[in-house]
Amino acid sequence: MTRRRQQSGRNMPNNRREGFVRIISGRWRGRKLPVHDVEGLRPTADRVKETVFNWLAQDLYEANCLDLFTGSGSLSFEALSRGAQSVTMLELDKKAAEQLEKNRQTVGADNAHIHNTDSLAYLSKPGTPYDIVFIDPPFRKNLLQEVIALLENNGWLAPRAIIYIEAEKELGDPDTPPHWHLHKEKTAGQVSYRLYEREEA
Repeated sequence: MTRRRQQSGRNMPNNRREGFVRIISGRWRGRKLPVHDVEGLRPTADRVKETVFNWLAQDLYEANCLDLFTGSGSLSFEALSRGAQSVTMLELDKKAAEQLEKNRQTVGADNAHIHNTDSLAYLSKPGTPYDIVFIDPPFRKNLLQEVIALLENNGWLAPRAIIYIEAEKELGDPDTPPHWHLHKEKTAGQVSYRLYEREEA
């Protein structure tokens, strides 16, 4: 079966950003990392990122994280800067993945693992449990529900994992498993972002 192709992570049509992302806090605070100029790349806005990492403050240290549609690496490098034990980054676009690798080398992040791959294909395999998962798929590609199902069914989530979902506001509340409890929720412009806490099923 031929698996459909995705666009690069954090995408919104006709919405170009500056050519770098800024790390807000932690050991690399203030560092600006270049971003490959992929059409429609949509890095998580600084004000959203700051809120999200305030939410995660008590859980991030030494956590193993999975970033499913890494794009610019904004969330991944912020997590590493703030003390995450490791981050696995999945990015389909080859040039964007190459830039992530360059940025990993620039900051010396030996605990970052970058895979130039289709996230759905990656999640279709039996998984290794992660403590924190970032889900920020390309907008209007109908990927979110399949991602949630694959995470839950293939063993990618630790018993009390924390799941961050960033999606277009028009999508409404995602259909999540009953043991995913909505912990925090906010909206910024066209984007809704939510933090879920998972209870062991």
